[in-house]
Amino acid sequence: MFQDLINHFQTLEQRPAERMLLLLSGMLLLWVIEGAIPLLGLRYRKNKWRHASVNFSFTIIHLLIHTGFAFFIILLSDLSKQNNFGLAQWLDLSIVWTIVISFFILDFFGGWLVHYVQHKTFMLWRFHVIHHSDNNVDVTTGLRHHPMESILRGIFFLMGVAVAGAPVYAVMIFQTLLVLSTQFTHANIRLPQWVEKPLSYLIVSPNMHKVHHHWQQPYTDSNYGAVLSVWDRLFGTYRQLDASMIRYGIDRHYPNEEDENLSLLMRKPFGKMEK
Repeated sequence: MFQDLINHFQTLEQRPAERMLLLLSGMLLLWVIEGAIPLLGLRYRKNKWRHASVNFSFTIIHLLIHTGFAFFIILLSDLSKQNNFGLAQWLDLSIVWTIVISFFILDFFGGWLVHYVQHKTFMLWRFHVIHHSDNNVDVTTGLRHHPMESILRGIFFLMGVAVAGAPVYAVMIFQTLLVLSTQFTHANIRLPQWVEKPLSYLIVSPNMHKVHHHWQQPYTDSNYGAVLSVWDRLFGTYRQLDASMIRYGIDRHYPNEEDENLSLLMRKPFGKMEK
């Protein structure tokens, strides 16, 4: 049974329809839960559907770009195996430990590190600011990335694959959980503290990530993690803020009232933007 699971993920990249169904199913489920136990009372410009249409436009572009990266990911993964390159290959690990080691490395490079670099490098922040400009963070915000940011994330992910020497099945397991985690952490849902707090010691919880979307520093520059919360605690970038104090959006670089202007969101990073 375990080997069947590995075989399933080994060929998952060849079934894009299945991956898309998983993404849409997770998004729909959390969309419903948001209505039942919302974290914050969001005030959309027009309505929730209009807001979702803008964010889903970015999501489609992001997925198309990363579908293109899939060729390089598989190629690099196969080359790592053939040339015995990468941590998992050097240590000659079992399948379970290969998955574990690959997961940690991919989460660091493709989750925490690329996110941290975007916040600390103004040229890259210009593109990442589009993600932070959303004044109503919900499940649809997760993949609201400017196309240039999507490319950067793909490059860092390839770095992670190379360092880990991750086989295709390990990459697909991580990417599947990454998509689900991204939806979960951005969803506008309120969890009981007895669930939220212990959860945040293991993975990035919804409230933990919402702190990152607070409009002012130092909270904006904190809680960079994607799936695992260990990196923020390890590198001292973990912050806490009560949900009642959170205000979404940003205090500079992009007009908050234009957070659903798709054309401007695409063009703004290439225009004048003061530090």
